Amino acid sequence: MNEIVTPKSLGLSREDLPNSYIGRAVPRPNARKLVEGRATYTDDVTLPRLVHAAFLRSPHAHARIVSIDTSAALKVPGVVRVFTAADLAAVCDPWVAVLAHLKGMKSAPQYPLPLERATWQGEAVVAVVAETRAAAEDGVAALAVEFESLPAQVDMETALAPGAVVIHPELGDNLVFTRTAETGDVAAAFASAHKVVEATFHTGRHTGVTLEPRSIIADYNRADGTLTVHHSTQAPHMMQNVFATQLRMAESDVRVICKDVGGSYGIKVHVYPDEMAVACMSKIMGRPVKFIADRFEAFGSDIHARDHRITGRLAVDAEGRFLAFDIDDLTGIGPYSVYPRTSAVEGNQVVNLCGGPYAFANYRCTTTVVLQNKAPTCQYRAVGHPIATTVTEGLVDLAAEALGMDKVAIRRKNLIPDDAYPCTSPAGMKFEGLSHHASLDKLLEMVPVDKIRADQAEQRKRGVYRGLGFASFIELTNPSPFMYGIGGAKISAQDGCTVRMDPDGSVVAMSGVTEQGQGTEAILAQIVAHGVGVPVSKVKVVTGDTRTVPYGGGTWACRGAGIGGEAALQSAIALKEQILEVAGAMLQAQGASLDIVMGEVVDKATGQARMPLAELGRIVYYRGDTLPKDLARELVQTRHFITKEYPFAFTNGIQASWLEVDVETGMVKLLEHWCVEDCGRVINPMLVDEQVRGGIVQGIGGALYEHCVYNEDGQLLTTTLADYLVPMAAEMPDMHVGHVETPTKESLLGAKGAGEAGTAGAPAAIMNAINDAIAPLGAKVLAQPFTPDRILRALGTIA
Repeated sequence: MNEIVTPKSLGLSREDLPNSYIGRAVPRPNARKLVEGRATYTDDVTLPRLVHAAFLRSPHAHARIVSIDTSAALKVPGVVRVFTAADLAAVCDPWVAVLAHLKGMKSAPQYPLPLERATWQGEAVVAVVAETRAAAEDGVAALAVEFESLPAQVDMETALAPGAVVIHPELGDNLVFTRTAETGDVAAAFASAHKVVEATFHTGRHTGVTLEPRSIIADYNRADGTLTVHHSTQAPHMMQNVFATQLRMAESDVRVICKDVGGSYGIKVHVYPDEMAVACMSKIMGRPVKFIADRFEAFGSDIHARDHRITGRLAVDAEGRFLAFDIDDLTGIGPYSVYPRTSAVEGNQVVNLCGGPYAFANYRCTTTVVLQNKAPTCQYRAVGHPIATTVTEGLVDLAAEALGMDKVAIRRKNLIPDDAYPCTSPAGMKFEGLSHHASLDKLLEMVPVDKIRADQAEQRKRGVYRGLGFASFIELTNPSPFMYGIGGAKISAQDGCTVRMDPDGSVVAMSGVTEQGQGTEAILAQIVAHGVGVPVSKVKVVTGDTRTVPYGGGTWACRGAGIGGEAALQSAIALKEQILEVAGAMLQAQGASLDIVMGEVVDKATGQARMPLAELGRIVYYRGDTLPKDLARELVQTRHFITKEYPFAFTNGIQASWLEVDVETGMVKLLEHWCVEDCGRVINPMLVDEQVRGGIVQGIGGALYEHCVYNEDGQLLTTTLADYLVPMAAEMPDMHVGHVETPTKESLLGAKGAGEAGTAGAPAAIMNAINDAIAPLGAKVLAQPFTPDRILRALGTIA
């Protein structure tokens, strides 16, 4: 088998139908199971001798734990045991969430339960284990814990001021991390500019609100010294390493099983103290312990994100060309950096991504990351992307207004040319190949701009204010080893896939990437079916079990298709070669003269069917004695893939939002939304469109509704879905998705990633559309979420 494998020979041009599944809209193989309620979530798992955990959580943003009286709780019927921080610290080492490549970063050691002080309202302080969850909660209610309330540092703006409450005195101050990227002569560019625009943007703190809350069952077996963890997580192998390291166990003695997951969005890729506490309690008790967070707990203990204040300036010349961006970002991350990826990465991404779609020479951006007594923040869908896009695209619109330029024209003038790649951005990001101009052209084919502008003018005569906003964006995917840093938990930059043909001609694919509702199982099945040459219905995908699947990094940063998918393709190609070698021996033909089409070995030249795979499988598995003695007959192959040339496989796109603002009430009605995305090779257009639309919806949430609101004492006020609003079906506009494809050359598949693009650009497009709508009234809003209150204040209707 000396044939050179190329994307064309694989049918990746989509011309090789029906044998090719790349680019085909194939329904999810697990969809029926999910809609019929046959999925297996962590809470569906029941084990012998199972007990349930509940936590007493701090009612204070900052408080010393004076005393804990467990006597009454231990008398509650069904309560088995009560655990304090000291109990768990005896079996669990603390962790510190810093990474070596984020130079100068600092954070305090963190334990499963705090030893002396609670540092945010909602932090788990004491754990009760009982025969039922209800009994455990009754036990929590019976606990007598005395707190001494301490001054809280809630405002990130004053976290570094003289007299600020230093949350961890051993660190010296509340500064976690700061980084400045500077290229060119920023001062000179601003001095020579024809126009300078400046604004301050705020992005509201919000959280993931996954349909399935955080869930874990830890089962320590004293007989063999092993720990099995059923976990709703995005990175099973990473958590295997975390549990082993912190609980002083060998990694091979820990197994993590991640079955069906009801949404993640980055929320489930972190180490949570209460989940570590569950593992500790299981190890101490020698029996399985379950914890399922309720919605109230989720709001106060799931990671938050996006709490930023960003001041930006943009310098332009008389022709409207961008000369320089100058950005200052401040973010508050709660009392600890979250292990293992760290809470500094969001601010770091703001530095990396601001100005990203545009060609300019001079750049300065600083992020300052500080501690505060609020729930910890960390990486959430499209880490840093919507923040960077909002400040960039907000400044672009301001520049267009200052120059009297059309907002599409100023973008076209400054977007990086499609023939300029590879290139490096002023922030140091290396771009292999993007398509900003092709994406803009595609968007303008979809958006009836002239019709919208005519309608806008006519409606304004009637006192109806509508606006059209645009936002170009870049999105990083397929992180290389560069992303993983040193100092956090071990997480693999590669991923693997094992593909096996069984006797009946069916194929099993075992992958290190995971399914969280986004369709990973579907695209892996398509890729493997394509690579081997079988119907997609003949492929079964197995994910999420560290005991059975190849070691890998899991699913986050849109790496599932680009990294996990490439590993699946390469292993499928290798299996096909192996099958054809066996088929050649059986048919007395050269393997290179044969092919596999829809589960049949065929003559490559004529397409004539020669043998079904089921027959080949029967001979190999049951009558191997009839085959040549020196013939390799193991119908299983494993391949791993890792990116090598670029730190990230950047994608790009552009969005447009058309909406109406009721100037009497401040309400925003979304009328229509468009997104063009270039995610490289599109494997399943239906799933990609779903991912883009889902991302847009989360972007809408951040732009208009979602906000974790605290009072001045650090009390979280939005603790239910009655007061923390998420977009529902009634708020959805018609969403149109278009594609441009610029495949990455790092892989045969050419896929990049598609999960975060909608979230990256939607808030900026909505902001610019709102401001376009209310521009005749001299108003502007720059603080998300763009609530009726904020819009009315901008209009001067209320003070």
